[in-house]
Amino acid sequence: MRLKISVVVLLFFSVTLYSSGQSRKIIHIPDIPGYKTLKCDFHIHTVFSDGTVWPTVRVEEAWQEGLDAIAITDHIEYRPHSKDVVADHNRSYEIAEPLAKNRNILLVRGAEITRNMPPGHLNALFIRNANLLERDDVFEAIKEARDQGAFILWNHPGWKAQQPDSTLWWEEHTRLLQNDMLHGIEAFNYNEHYPEAIDWAREKNLSVFANSDIHEPVSMAYDLTRGFRPMTLVFARSRTEGGIKEALFSRRTAALYNNTLVGKAELLDPLFFASLKIYNQAGKLQLGETKKIGIENRSDLDYELELVQPGVGFDAPESVTLKAHRVTLLELNGNSEQIAGMNELKVFYKVKNLMVSSTENLVITFVFANN
Repeated sequence: MRLKISVVVLLFFSVTLYSSGQSRKIIHIPDIPGYKTLKCDFHIHTVFSDGTVWPTVRVEEAWQEGLDAIAITDHIEYRPHSKDVVADHNRSYEIAEPLAKNRNILLVRGAEITRNMPPGHLNALFIRNANLLERDDVFEAIKEARDQGAFILWNHPGWKAQQPDSTLWWEEHTRLLQNDMLHGIEAFNYNEHYPEAIDWAREKNLSVFANSDIHEPVSMAYDLTRGFRPMTLVFARSRTEGGIKEALFSRRTAALYNNTLVGKAELLDPLFFASLKIYNQAGKLQLGETKKIGIENRSDLDYELELVQPGVGFDAPESVTLKAHRVTLLELNGNSEQIAGMNELKVFYKVKNLMVSSTENLVITFVFANN
């Protein structure tokens, strides 16, 4: 939805850029027990709507950035390049699909239903034929997507162009939800976040998403040398399109944006601990002594911890940052004689950048052996 540079100039730029590099970044975010953690972006555009790059560029970007899956979601109703790029609504997927298979990128067929508020813009994922979504009545378009087996998510619900004063849940969204025509919501879009959407995802049992909604080349929007685009983490039973679809409908997602991760506690807790390796210093903690615990963070995320209650018989740091790919020493200081008789030490922290609602952090418990 942002001002675009000349399509011709950007096409030349993007083809030059992505023909020059053939290395793939590895994103270190661990799997959790029973599931693979897939890194995905389900909201991207090409020249077949209002984007400024060719569909194959989106695949190359995803491959180079270390993503597992993308969905090209060109607008059904908004195609400003249609005089120069003449095709039906399935064409961007068809162009991208061979390269996606070659690069082992899971490419989800999608489209964006683009209407005024309410109900706004919605992405339909796993559709069979985007052309059939071109309907005058928005609810008929969404129903068609549902009947094709689509997963449907509400895009940028707090976008100021459509909700300038406050981010509202409309009666039309309740109607969609009650008729199995709304399954997910973006908590993060491009460079914006919507606290209301985080809470709606929790209250209304919607999958939570972070997507780039990228129009220009990704490298023009994000500093990829220091981080990565907004992405949706999908906890799937298999690295397949079917595995992703099952996970989305089962609400097993988390939204990652700017080192902040939003999702259900039952997903974030195992992800946090799967990121860590603990080095427990031998020996019992005694009154007046210090026990040092080494915590290695093997993920790409910095975890920011804040103590939520004092330890029993010992003091722990009020705040700790577990830097990505570093070992951090956690110092526990004995403050009572009873500490010598304890076999384990429990420390309770909230993880400030892991959110389970717009106002609540994930609370984790470290349990260290005291021997």
